[in-house]
Amino acid sequence: MPTRKMRVELYDGDGNRYTVSFEGQITREKALRLLDLVELLGGMPSGGGNPAAAGNEFSKYDRVRMVAQKHFPIVWFSSRDMQSVYEQEFKEPISLSTVATYLARMTNRGILVKMGSSKSLKYKLAPSFPRAMLKQQVT
Repeated sequence: MPTRKMRVELYDGDGNRYTVSFEGQITREKALRLLDLVELLGGMPSGGGNPAAAGNEFSKYDRVRMVAQKHFPIVWFSSRDMQSVYEQEFKEPISLSTVATYLARMTNRGILVKMGSSKSLKYKLAPSFPRAMLKQQVT
């Protein structure tokens, strides 16, 4: 297996830049550990705290992504499932068409995978991380 490199860059609230690099055999478990470190440094929204307060800081798209990561980390879900959990989590309505649009965008960006016919689509988090979050290079 070729050596892989993974680099994560993030900025904190004060404008400081953190760069974390990993080189070697990258597994999902190792990548998750690295993302845990990123979360500790404040680079990603955490699953805890008051989600309704956190919702004011993020766009609806970001909040839908956060709900998928928090509530559906390894299971298949429908757009109706997402709508229901989103409304419970953030205490605000979201239309089914908006949810479907955001899930389609996440699928196009490689964040989610989908299966089923157009009337019964199911989504699941993709087994790899989106390219926008992690940069991988084969050397």
